Amino acid sequence: MSTPSASDAPPTAIGAALAGPLVSTQWLCDHLGSEGLVVLDATVVPAAGADGRPTFVSGLDQYLVDGHLPGAVFAELLGTFSDPDGAYPFTRPHAAQFAAAAESVGIGPGSTVIVYDAAGGQWASRLWWLLRSFGHARVAVLDGGAVAWRAEGRPVARGHVEPPSAGPFTAVEQPGFWADTRTIAEILAGERAATLLCGLPARDFSAQHIPGSLSVPAGRLLARDTNTFLPPADLRAAFADALASPDPIVAYCRSGIAATADALALAVIGRSDVAVYDGSLSEWAADPRAPLTSVA
Repeated sequence: MSTPSASDAPPTAIGAALAGPLVSTQWLCDHLGSEGLVVLDATVVPAAGADGRPTFVSGLDQYLVDGHLPGAVFAELLGTFSDPDGAYPFTRPHAAQFAAAAESVGIGPGSTVIVYDAAGGQWASRLWWLLRSFGHARVAVLDGGAVAWRAEGRPVARGHVEPPSAGPFTAVEQPGFWADTRTIAEILAGERAATLLCGLPARDFSAQHIPGSLSVPAGRLLARDTNTFLPPADLRAAFADALASPDPIVAYCRSGIAATADALALAVIGRSDVAVYDGSLSEWAADPRAPLTSVA
């Protein structure tokens, strides 16, 4: 007998309205305030560390001061939705940790969740991926995020939003969503058929990547004028080399964030045989025996 997942609960009317992994700003505007709808701001902000190296800080201050979509609850990817004891940044949480995190932002078994961020959608994609990997299928990413929302002159609120009350969330890890170092090693050894896909910017890919990888930078999947994902035909062109193979796809980046944006774009064009290497290069490059290559 299979174990029930969070998405086994009867769908609400708004849940049935989700037609894919993305929703438009107009869709969200039309549904704001609907029963069972949870809107989450998953923004993380790049910063410089004390040593001058790039790092990330919580987007909570930006959410509170600069504003957010009306009714949106802040979702803390840096802490609440990551394993605090993980060896690498943004390590995915265990099922019990994720269930507590989901409940803390008002997600229950019948919730329909729309996630956005104030950047290029990679943070929202990460939370979208996490929710689905723990069995909550009624989730989508706001196409264009807060950038598109504000550009269209739509309303913005400020200050804290109390999460809605929600029933207990049951997190059941679903198969096929995640890859690990063993997976990558088996691919490189020819023991597992898969296409490796790197979502890092082209310059970072050129400097260092796992041998045999294809480069599809997550940032190039967005239209510059709208911050929305490219049309399906253009996405297929971006992924042409990966789509030429029937093998499943394993996406990675630096910390498993941009890789989920690649996975989201692939879902838009109908590819569901995608896994994300959670540790990505943070983990792989930490092992001096793990092979890496560069573009001369």
